[in-house]
Amino acid sequence: MEKLKTKYEKIAVLEMMKKFGYKNRMAVPSIKKVVLNSSFGKAAVGKTGAEREKLQNFISQDLALIAGQKPNLVKSRKSIAGFKLREGLEIAAVVTLRKGRMWDFLERLIYLSLPRSRDFKGINPKSVDERGNMSIGFKEHIMFPEIFTEKEKTIFGLEVTVVTNAKSREEGLELFKLLGFPIKT
Repeated sequence: MEKLKTKYEKIAVLEMMKKFGYKNRMAVPSIKKVVLNSSFGKAAVGKTGAEREKLQNFISQDLALIAGQKPNLVKSRKSIAGFKLREGLEIAAVVTLRKGRMWDFLERLIYLSLPRSRDFKGINPKSVDERGNMSIGFKEHIMFPEIFTEKEKTIFGLEVTVVTNAKSREEGLELFKLLGFPIKT
């Protein structure tokens, strides 16, 4: 298995230069960061402080296992009565990966996690936005190889956003295809 960063540098850059007519290697779009986030959402609503904290710790630990880095907890900015949300309540865990950890995570995502997911037929091209960033949502976090399904008490969903510096959707989509992301045709 070829390292993803090497694949980017040796194959993807040259192909992108040919296809889009870049004159310089530095003009070719690259992946800047990967953001993983998971909301405590409905699972934490209506629970006592101790139960909510236990759930937050559980999700944070699993997210740290998946990402290889401790997540930051995000607090709500304002109260919303309809959602039983109070200002200052921790509502999500977010991890931002860059450089080496980012490339390692992307390799595990492409070669291990996506093929393990149930009924996976490829990433929808609509997952790439007009700025060339890809957002993929997962209903279950247990598809990542770091998580032992036998020990799991709660299954939660998470979102993975791969941020690029591409200028258009076509550039981003081509970059992901060249890196080996399984995108539907």
